Amino acid sequence: MIRRLLVASPGEIARRVFATCRLVGIETVAVYTDADSDAPYVSEADYAVHLPGSTPSSTYQRGDVLIAAAQRSGANALYPGNGTLAEDPEFAAAVTEAGMIWVGAPPKTLAVLHNKIETKQIVSEAGVPVLPTETDPAAVTQFPVLIKPTAADGGRGMRVLRDPVTLAEAVAAARQEAGGEVFCEPYVEDARHIEIPVFADVHGAVVPFGERECSVQRRYQNIVEETPSPAVDPALREELCRAAIIAVRAIGYVGAGSVEFLLDSDGGFWFLELTPSLQVQHAVTECVSGYDLVRLQLLVSEGGSLPMPGPPPIRGHAIEVRICAEDPAYAWLPATGTLHRFAVPDVAGSFRPLSQPGLRLDSGVADGSVVGVHRDSMLAKLVAWAPTRQEAARMLASALTRSQLHGVVSNRDLLVRVLRHQSFRAGDTDTGFLDRHPEVFAPLLSSVDAVRVSCLAATLAGAAARRATAPVLASLPSGWRNVPSGSQTAVYDGPAGPVEVGYRMNRQGELAGWWVRAVDPEELDLAGLGQAPTIDDHPPTAVVHADGTRVILDVSGIRLTFGVHRVGDVSYVDSPEGSVTLRELSRFPLPALDTAEGSLIAPLPGAVRRVLVVPGQRVRAGELLLTLEAMKLEHPVHAPSAGVVASLPVQPGAEVDTGELLAVLDPE
Repeated sequence: MIRRLLVASPGEIARRVFATCRLVGIETVAVYTDADSDAPYVSEADYAVHLPGSTPSSTYQRGDVLIAAAQRSGANALYPGNGTLAEDPEFAAAVTEAGMIWVGAPPKTLAVLHNKIETKQIVSEAGVPVLPTETDPAAVTQFPVLIKPTAADGGRGMRVLRDPVTLAEAVAAARQEAGGEVFCEPYVEDARHIEIPVFADVHGAVVPFGERECSVQRRYQNIVEETPSPAVDPALREELCRAAIIAVRAIGYVGAGSVEFLLDSDGGFWFLELTPSLQVQHAVTECVSGYDLVRLQLLVSEGGSLPMPGPPPIRGHAIEVRICAEDPAYAWLPATGTLHRFAVPDVAGSFRPLSQPGLRLDSGVADGSVVGVHRDSMLAKLVAWAPTRQEAARMLASALTRSQLHGVVSNRDLLVRVLRHQSFRAGDTDTGFLDRHPEVFAPLLSSVDAVRVSCLAATLAGAAARRATAPVLASLPSGWRNVPSGSQTAVYDGPAGPVEVGYRMNRQGELAGWWVRAVDPEELDLAGLGQAPTIDDHPPTAVVHADGTRVILDVSGIRLTFGVHRVGDVSYVDSPEGSVTLRELSRFPLPALDTAEGSLIAPLPGAVRRVLVVPGQRVRAGELLLTLEAMKLEHPVHAPSAGVVASLPVQPGAEVDTGELLAVLDPE
């Protein structure tokens, strides 16, 4: 029986497991690094063990270090999370050999699952449909084809090839990225990604929990999941569940897992893999089933029997989104920094099944959390559970729009646009959804008028905040002067570049006029700005209320409330229409440092993973020079133009910060 459990993962995963452990009376142990010492999960554990080191490979992915931490803390069981460790047969064997309970699949089963080709062969022999597999690139004759790693997870090494010209080169690159062998299988166009969550106990019972649709993906990783799937009817659900049970029995699987399938538009499906963990999207299954899946996972690990005779009925519809610190508009570039505010409205519960429909938030962060480069980019997962799919999508989109996510760029706007998209609402989703609908990458607050009014709100809030803290003449209105036509101005770096915001007040303190106009960055003279335009081309606006954090404006007879959160020189403005971030520019800025022509700088902090060129080498425009690894993803750095590598100050393994010099090219 589990008495004290060490959870080997940080963040949201640990908090989720701890919540169930508190309910069932299991003591908990967290592990943490210096970067995570103030994270919420650390204080929620009964015990916490510090791990020396900073990178995941030296801390959260070091099996020997984690086992030693468990032994030091007196834990008699270890929970590996839902990542690489959960799929590592050697680590699972080491845990059991150390005399602890392993909360996961048996080591022998993991050894089979570690090789996807062998797994597919076993499942195929049991009668479950699989896609043909080819390990020799020269033998591939049909295109498009998908290159996949035999062992790596998380989409690393996967790529689609549509012709044989660069197949050999792509296979070699995929092998290097995945760190192992790869194979090829036919790429199914317009397919849905469907998975069947299953539980299997040591007594032979196998119970499927309906299906989850995970088709809206980026980089082969889910960002939106839902259950039930709008494309699966009861008959197809029964077929998929039957195939999942056959696959589980053929492999001899025990524990919590997900059997993943590709589903085409005609209802045909193929087995992809069996993921041996309780996946991130398990919360949607908990909502519609009513079961605490972590509790079942712990029960099965202790050798207990599953408490249900068969698949539980589906109650309503649940949709989950992954809120990630990344910029979809810039190739999903991960974002780091301090999360100054993280607030989602109307949340009904967290980290456990809800008693009634509503919003569930499972988050690993809080106000003030630091999002570092060595962590996954996911900040939280937000789930809406409602009687119908349309209600769940509407509830989730509304909550995201009204959320305050300040300090780190996120994918929030894209998620809202996906949930509100006509094709998504119609259930027309597949793995190519984002490629077919580039319009979802637009900012949520894209209306010019909406952005301008938000800029005005930021300026009014800033003026009100300064008056509230004025050491002298605090009773005078902001910007008071003898000249009635005098204007107040501020210049911000906004979503589309620098803008000047100005307004005039009359003798009665009412808004007499205002403007927002773009400023040419090449001609930016902050000290000389401030001359009001001769015409105010904005709708009639009145200030109903303005203080340092809240501004209410009457715009053409419609009242709008804006929340303004200022941190340093940055204002985060939230309204019912969306959010905008504005950085106020100093009128007397310090001169910027010059960089040599052809300099390539790091777009984010990370570790140099691969360097593919040497000084003096001639390169083509677009050629891959090196890669950076950050937030468990590999980011390419390409040559912006043809030239010669003049300088290369970094080597594989080097840690670099944002803005650090990576290479210098002498253009041809």
